[in-house]
Amino acid sequence: MSDEPLLEVQGLTKRFGDRSACHGVSFALWPGEVLGIVGESGSGKTTLLNLVAGRLAPTAGSIRFRLGDGRVVDLARLPETERRRLLRDEIGFVHQNPRDGLRLNVSAGANIGEPLMAAGARHYGTIRNAARAWLARVEMEGGRIDDLPTTFSGGMQQRLQIARALVIEPRLVLMDEPTGGLDVSVQAKLLDLLRRLTADLHIAAVVVTHDLGVARLLAHRLMVMQRGAVVESGVTDQVLDDPQHPYTQLLVSSVLAA
Repeated sequence: MSDEPLLEVQGLTKRFGDRSACHGVSFALWPGEVLGIVGESGSGKTTLLNLVAGRLAPTAGSIRFRLGDGRVVDLARLPETERRRLLRDEIGFVHQNPRDGLRLNVSAGANIGEPLMAAGARHYGTIRNAARAWLARVEMEGGRIDDLPTTFSGGMQQRLQIARALVIEPRLVLMDEPTGGLDVSVQAKLLDLLRRLTADLHIAAVVVTHDLGVARLLAHRLMVMQRGAVVESGVTDQVLDDPQHPYTQLLVSSVLAA
């Protein structure tokens, strides 16, 4: 890992009227590290992810991101055009529902090629070859490069969305329940794929999930959220094997009892 964190979040807070959906959250993330965020529905984990992604404006706090040239910017205070460029070039997002991250009316190859074109690629053959290579990388058939996403299964759509998000090799990827709603066998294969890609590309990732099994398999470190605040954090296995906070103990015991 680098000596300098890629992402530093300090005192991040989001209020909706009198309700605090996220309160005083702080953490750091290093290149190549995967951070899991777990908690029940309404715990604030998705709000936190959307704040980091620039989809919500924080009420308070900072989101400091280290650019490739070493400069540090606060994502919460960037001008809109610069934030959009950064989210296009250096930060990827994987939605729970792959249809939210794909263009359904264009081919699989075009879905992968569009981020490359936005990043400056112009040669059709080069873009198409890259799209075909990424289909293979996410274990999809190259012969389906011209098929529409609507012809794929849910698991294949998620693989295509992952290829679209990672084709530009972002330095940070944000994942919102990336295996949610999939069959157990499909989940297992997708988790293996995500573990391999984040390691091979040395990508830092923040993964929001309600599934502690997913968190254990993907995340190096874990943050547990309750009512908008972080109640426990640490190395994933330590948090799950020896939880200290009563809420974490309840989450772990509910999984063991299932």
